[in-house]
Amino acid sequence: MYLKQFAGYDLIGDIHGHADELHALLRKLGYHGSSSDGFSQSERQVIFLGDFIDRGPKILEVLDTVRAMLCAGTAQAVMGNHEFNALAFHTPCDATSKGTPQANVTLRPRSVKNIRQHTATLAQLKDFQLADALAWFRKLPMWLEISNTQGSTCRAVHACWDDEQIQKIQMEHQSCSGVTDQFLGRASSKHSDLFKAVEIVLKGKEIKLPEGHSFKDKEGHERTAVRARWFERPEADRTYQSYALQSDPIDCPIAIPAGALDGITAYAPQQPPVFVGHYWLKADQPQRLAPNVACLDYSVAKHGFLCAYRWDGESEIDDNKFVWTN
Repeated sequence: MYLKQFAGYDLIGDIHGHADELHALLRKLGYHGSSSDGFSQSERQVIFLGDFIDRGPKILEVLDTVRAMLCAGTAQAVMGNHEFNALAFHTPCDATSKGTPQANVTLRPRSVKNIRQHTATLAQLKDFQLADALAWFRKLPMWLEISNTQGSTCRAVHACWDDEQIQKIQMEHQSCSGVTDQFLGRASSKHSDLFKAVEIVLKGKEIKLPEGHSFKDKEGHERTAVRARWFERPEADRTYQSYALQSDPIDCPIAIPAGALDGITAYAPQQPPVFVGHYWLKADQPQRLAPNVACLDYSVAKHGFLCAYRWDGESEIDDNKFVWTN
């Protein structure tokens, strides 16, 4: 669909319904336009890293802005875990099963936690707007590999670039119409390889904490596993606390046993730069995670800021090229 190559790309992290911050950031990046007509800039294109919905006050306006830019060819986008969760939340289990229909049971359970996470979207979008958004979510890719006019390449994914898991998703996801009910059903079954693959690509890799250790996440839920710094292998004496990729405090200065790291391989330094969102980082200003890895989620929905990176073909990420809202 997007055949044109651009000289540069501006990658933008999780927006979560914060349209005012999005418009301010686009203008700071030199884009001109509106939410209805789309924002544009000659020779550059925006790459959105997903998580458009939930939490923020202007979800519909964010969706309108992003979709207008995609229609105009001035942006591309990948799916975030919140878009995938919304699809599962609104897909009945019987839609993916040949067995006895289960009334009012959806692929993503309607638990108090899950309803609370989705509340802002349910409150702000009318039924027809939600149905339209869900149909669009189905068509979003889960990752992008992008080349500029000079032939340099970068990658965009919501949480984790893992070649093995991406290949598993490719083998299952063969519908030209996007994510099907059958794909959603398999990807929502915790016993399937597809579930693991989608979890890693859209939510990242985790390592389980030792027995008796846990922490409270940003929403107050108790967690017994931490998000891992999947792009690097830890040294022999690395602790759970120092290997966690998140802003929540982890009081676990215990060395990670070798078995806990099965399945985690470093993102090789010769691979193209990859940009992710998802991790709710906190800082006065953004900085790269590794020479070829950058996170662009700096908690705009939790008193942080919306963040972008201006990529012009460099193989090593330059901290001076982050742009963010004040």
